Order: sequence, then structure tokens, then C-alpha cells
Amino acid sequence: MEIIRNRQGNTFHLCNDEISYIMTVLPNGQMGQLYFGKRIREREDYSHLLETASRPMSSCVFDTDKKFSMEHIKQEYAVFGTTDYRTPAVEVIQKNGSRLSEFCFQNYRIESGKPGLPGLPAVYTEADSEAETLVIELMDKTTGLQAELLYTIFEKGGIIARSARFLNKGTEDLFLGSAMSLCMDLPDCEYEWIQFSGAWARERYPKVRRLEQGIQSVGSMRGNSSHNHNPFVILKRPSADEFQGEAIGFSLIYSGNFLAQAEVDAYHTTRVLLGIHPAGFQWKLEPEESFQTPEAVMVYTDQGLNHLSQTYHKLYQKRLARGYWRDRTRPILINNWEATYFNFTEEKLIEIAKKAKSCGVEMFVLDDGWFGARSLERAGLGDWTANPDRLPNGITGLAEKIEDLGMKFGLWFEPEMVNPDSDLYRQHPDWIIAAPDRKPSHGRFQYVLDFSRKEAVDHIYEMMAKILSEAKVSYIKWDMNRSITECYSGALPADRQGEVYHRYILGVYDLYERLTSRFPHVLFESCASGGGRFDPGMLYYAPQAWTSDDTDAVERLKIQFGTSYCYPVSSMGSHVSVTPNHQLNRNTPLRTRANTAYFGTFGYELDLNVLTEEEQEEVKVQTAFMKEYRNLIQFGTFYRLKSPFEGNITAWMAVSEDQTEAIVGWYRVLNGVNMPYTRLRLEGLDPERSYHVWTAGTDKKEASKESVHYGDELMNLGLITTDASCGEDVDRVCCDFNSRLYLLKA
Repeated sequence: MEIIRNRQGNTFHLCNDEISYIMTVLPNGQMGQLYFGKRIREREDYSHLLETASRPMSSCVFDTDKKFSMEHIKQEYAVFGTTDYRTPAVEVIQKNGSRLSEFCFQNYRIESGKPGLPGLPAVYTEADSEAETLVIELMDKTTGLQAELLYTIFEKGGIIARSARFLNKGTEDLFLGSAMSLCMDLPDCEYEWIQFSGAWARERYPKVRRLEQGIQSVGSMRGNSSHNHNPFVILKRPSADEFQGEAIGFSLIYSGNFLAQAEVDAYHTTRVLLGIHPAGFQWKLEPEESFQTPEAVMVYTDQGLNHLSQTYHKLYQKRLARGYWRDRTRPILINNWEATYFNFTEEKLIEIAKKAKSCGVEMFVLDDGWFGARSLERAGLGDWTANPDRLPNGITGLAEKIEDLGMKFGLWFEPEMVNPDSDLYRQHPDWIIAAPDRKPSHGRFQYVLDFSRKEAVDHIYEMMAKILSEAKVSYIKWDMNRSITECYSGALPADRQGEVYHRYILGVYDLYERLTSRFPHVLFESCASGGGRFDPGMLYYAPQAWTSDDTDAVERLKIQFGTSYCYPVSSMGSHVSVTPNHQLNRNTPLRTRANTAYFGTFGYELDLNVLTEEEQEEVKVQTAFMKEYRNLIQFGTFYRLKSPFEGNITAWMAVSEDQTEAIVGWYRVLNGVNMPYTRLRLEGLDPERSYHVWTAGTDKKEASKESVHYGDELMNLGLITTDASCGEDVDRVCCDFNSRLYLLKA
């Protein structure tokens, strides 16, 4: 790993064993992009990579040169209007109305390790030897606006972390109309674009299309990263697949409005932009004021999409998530929401917890309905004190009783919201995000608190900290159930209303930072109606997230499969729920519900008392199984083997770092009759080792005899998955929504 500047001082080469990133100072002083991809050898001169040509109808920078037009040059951080007509990375609005800028190279510095970003989540290092950071200093002389481009290259992996920082060194107020975290110009457009899109209860489906001339983009204007589109896209070569080929991932460590965009020009150059969505954004910079963009993380691979994902998994698991729970397996929990909804008493909760304890569950989580006047969704949000009618001993008393059972206690909050029917709203009606002289819209009968106001954040912090200080709370489920509408803050002047969306997210991050710092042993799980804010920004504060409100095992195959392209298994909240399922009304075998939920944090979303004795015994086997294998599942190397978007079979597996253990999940949605023989090619094993292979299951009919196979056989010939659907063997379990787990030990 090194950052090399050539003798002429105009070229920078960031490289490690896997990648090279090369940029140069252009003749007009702006920064140009030369190469990003597989590691190439160092040489003194890369000037041949900068191509210029005299093209018809081009506008040119220099009076005597018809070849140098910014329209046809690959750039590091592009501006609009000075011969480049593509979408810019930054737009600066001056007092006189001009939107032009020209950021020219001034200086550079190289720092060991990686600097943090004040007030923002970002990847980090634990030792300076893990990374180096190049800071390129640019200046727009007309306005006095300084820009710093930050590039971090890590010792291992095809990773470049990027962001930009602006400082007004001029004498007049300036406005940033856009300030992207990343601008990347690629020399061709021979890519397929993969986005991860959906809606509530069907989040992060991979959508693939070929890049063409024009703009392809996804984003969010909801105030949160959203169920609809994730702040993560992949560009892959058409020939690339899960196991081979080139791909580049672009991930934004941010939880608010975002834009991910690829623009292909008439000459097949591709410009990728990633950052805060410029629509609705405008940031005022008075003299000496600064602005820091969120961080974007690019990952390059020439070894296929699984390798790209594994790079993100390891980085986000070990150098984005933080604190006590980062490296620890997660407790098996039971959540009362789908068991009781709002209809519960303390006695009912204790009854659920006792049965869960006897089945091997380690934590009881009390969901919505415990506070204020909350008996339905119309009241109580914002009043974070226990309802004495439901909990006569308060949260402190209930937590004590749960602890006495030998379990840990967790609690649900929705701290960013308020109901009109609440003491908080009656005392501070001006604390909601709402536009003057306009009727505010509601979502689920609630409003969004204005977290751009420090006093609002302080108030919620004090209420939550009081409960966490007094009660034995080991886990917080932090929910967020509506997007922002009528975006306006009564605390900000007119010329700063474009800052509200971003200041809101900064307020959320501030509340998270204060709580996680004061209560470092509490496990935080982020939630936003399930997957509405499943993004890297949240993982910095909460090492796991509720993946989706959809708890149906078959639908979860798609959701968890799509989520895995960027996010590690340890980050995915996943539970076994009741049947018929409350979202799809589908009846699914208990073993399949567990076999899907294992590949996440694992827990239960039901009342175990309503299960049969046989089912309760099965749950005991499930919890014992998860305790034995959760380290492998949550922290092993994860491989996608067969996609639920491409056929009737889904398969994935986790392999231990030393390749001595593996667990394979195999799922078939619909049963078949007189079917072909089947095999499944595995990945990540040691080809020279022999592996004992057997099927795990609570049903004796499903358990298979142990067999022994070498790693090369399992990866090249495949694991035989043929079952009773291939004949008339009625003694074997074979049904719709079937699943099996295969265990491998060297």
C-alpha cells in the first residue's frame, strides 16, 4: 500500500496489491482521472493516458488549443459551465447569481491512517498502517472557496474511500447547490448497472440493466435512504457473474436524501456521481464556514460479485460497525410485536418470556405500546415514560422481572416522531417539521420531530437516557416509521431552509452518538418500518438493522439475498414468525422459517405458548443449533450460490475463515414431481481437504447419513441435493417451501 507522486509533481498513484487509482493535474489546473482498476506497475509518466482530440462543436479552455475541452476529459471532481456540459459534482452559487466555479490544484498532503469526518459516520482504521489518505487541496480563486478531496486506500482490498470538504476563505457568503461525495469518470460504458430497489416489505431487489447514452439514476427525496432505493449501486461487465469478472461497487455512508447516477455521454464515457441529492439541497457558507460531504466507498474486483460483496462485508463489519457488539455474536431474542401488537399486559409479557426462556431464547424485547397514552398508533409518541396501566412497575420493574428469569431485556423506541395526541406536541407544537401557513401531512398519524433543532434532540436524549440509566435495558430497537413531508424548520432563516434535510440526519447521528457513547454495552438495532433506512450510515451506530417488516420466510429469501450484495449477515435482523404469515398469509414449515432466519441475527416474532408441544421442542433444537453455529453464520465468509430471482431454488453458504467449517442453506419454493437429479456447486472450500457432510434437521426423516467428500469435488462436481421429488419416496419430507441445511466439517 502506498501513495506515489511522480517527479513532475502532477500525477498521483494510489495502489496496493489489488488496485491502482491514478489521477493527474490537468493543464488548466483541475484534477483529471486516468485509471481505476486492477493493480498496474508504477511508472514515472502516465501522460499517455490523458487523451484529447479536436472534436466538432466543442468549447475549449485555451485560446490556442482546439483539443483541450473539459467536455471530453475524465475528471476527478467536475464543475459545470466551463466547457463541460455533463452533470457536475459541485455547484457554487455566488452573491451575484453566478453558478460557475473552477477548482484548481493548490497543494496536497498524505496522512497515515484515515481521518474521521466530524458529525458523520465513516469507515475507520485501528492502526495507521491499515491505510493511507491523500488530501488534494483545490481552490476557486474567484470565490475563495477551498475544496479538499479526500482519498483513502487500505492496505488490503480493492477499496477507495472518498469525500469532499469545502471551506469558504472568501469575503462573501456562498451557497453550495450540490456537493457530491464522489465523481468518477470511467473510459467506457460497457457495464451493466445494478440497483437495489423495491418498496415496504419487498426491499432491495437487484435490478439489472445495460448502460446506454443518457442518465441512469436512483435516489431518495424522502428524508431517509428509503425502502424504494438503496444508496448502493454496482457497475459490472456484462460477462461478470457471482464468481468471475470485473465489477465496481459504489456505496454511500449516509442515511438521508441521496443520488446515485451514471451518465453516459455521446462518446461512451461514463460519469458516476454519488452523494447527497442536490434537489432540495442548498448549504450556506459564510466566510470561514465549512461543509463536509458524507463518505462514499468504491470497491473494485476482477473476481466476481461474491468477491465484491465479501470486501464490503469485511470492511463494514470490522471498520464501520464499532464498539462492544462489533465482534460479538448476537443474542437470540423474542419480540412481542406480532404476538400481541398493542394488546398486552405485564402478566402477558412475562408469560411469553417464560416460555421463550424454556425454549432457549436469550432476550425478551418489548415493542411498541409501552409508553404515554399509547394504546393505538394515534397517541403517545414523544412521551417516553411507561404507561402505569399496562406496566404498573414501569420499565425498571419489568426489566428486573425479565432479568430474574435469566434473560436480557430490550425495548422499542421511535425517538424521531411525535403524535399530535401527546404531551410533547402540546408543549412544543413548533418542534415538528412543517411549513408555515400550510397544513402538515401525517404518516401513521404522526409527525417528524425537527431534529435540526438541538433542543429537540436534547429533550429526546434526556428521556431515553433516563430510562437506560434506571432500567436494565440491554437492547434498543430504534424505529422510524414515516418519511419527511413539508420540509421546513421554524428554527432556521429563509436562506438556510435548503439545509433542513441534512441537518435532520446530523441530528439523528448526534442522538445515536450520545446514546451509544454513554451506554456502550447496549445493543442498538436500527429499524425504519423494517428496511426503510438500511444503509451504511446506520451501521456505524447500530451494528444490525431490522431487514424488513416482512417476516415471511420465502419473501425473506429475496430480501436477504439482495441485501447481501453490500451488507454482512451480522447486520441483518431476521426472525421466525407465526403462520399464516401476517404479511402474506402464507403457511410455511417451521424449519424453513428458521433455516431462512438463521442467516442473520436470528430471533422469534411470535408467542411460543401458542405452538404445539412438538413445535416447541423444535424451537429448542433451533435455538441450540443457532448458539452452536452463529459465529460461523454471522462472521463467516458468505457466498451466494443460487438466486431466488432466477429460479425455484435459492442457495447460499457461510465458510469459516480457516475453511474447516461451512454451512449451506438450500431452499425450494415449490415442490415438483418426477424431477431431475440435482447438484449444488459449493464455494470457498479447501480443495485439498476432505469434508464430513450431513443434513441438519429436527425432523428425523430429513436427517441424512454422514458422507465424506473432498473440497474439489464439492466445488466442481457439486453436492448432491436430489430428494424425494425425483421419484415416489413418500417416506421423505418433500413439500412446497422446503429447505435444508448442510453442515460441513473438515
